[in-house]
Amino acid sequence: MTIRILTLTVALAAAALAPASAQQALRTPDVIFVPTPQEVVDAMLKLAKVTKSDVVYDLGSGDGRIPITAAKTYGVRAVGIDIDPVRIKEANENLKTSGVSGVRFLNQDLFTTDISEATVVTLYLLPSLNLKLIAKLNKELKPGTRIVSHAFDMSSDSVDRKPIETLNVNGRTVYLWRTPILPEPK
Repeated sequence: MTIRILTLTVALAAAALAPASAQQALRTPDVIFVPTPQEVVDAMLKLAKVTKSDVVYDLGSGDGRIPITAAKTYGVRAVGIDIDPVRIKEANENLKTSGVSGVRFLNQDLFTTDISEATVVTLYLLPSLNLKLIAKLNKELKPGTRIVSHAFDMSSDSVDRKPIETLNVNGRTVYLWRTPILPEPK
């Protein structure tokens, strides 16, 4: 019995002292991580007409390639948000090796994080998640904020929310909207 208590005490102490990257996700991620190909990242930022004065938020930022590319190419401030601490650790390692500044990664839930300072938001989420985000995007972002999505639109509820523009990048579709995105799902 004493050995069990000692083992449990040591395990609890180790868990409490473990770095954030070894901790569990805030909740189960809604999607598995699939990286956006670099040529699509470049096209997304170009389609959004990113400039140095923008603040780019990547919701579900994975390995951080979109915020890092935005900062490196356009000199913007960029924020990546991901619920998975493993992805945040990877993104921070990629940021360190990139030598880029002006980027930060937040281990937070994209549905509850304040994104109001964004002027450009990038997404590579499932259509159902894009729909779930519409009310948040409209509520928190200034009118005219650019929303760019890789592969998935915002019409999976049979309501056509036409993008301003679409782009085909070697068989992959990129969509662009500006807030407000209407109509909001019911």
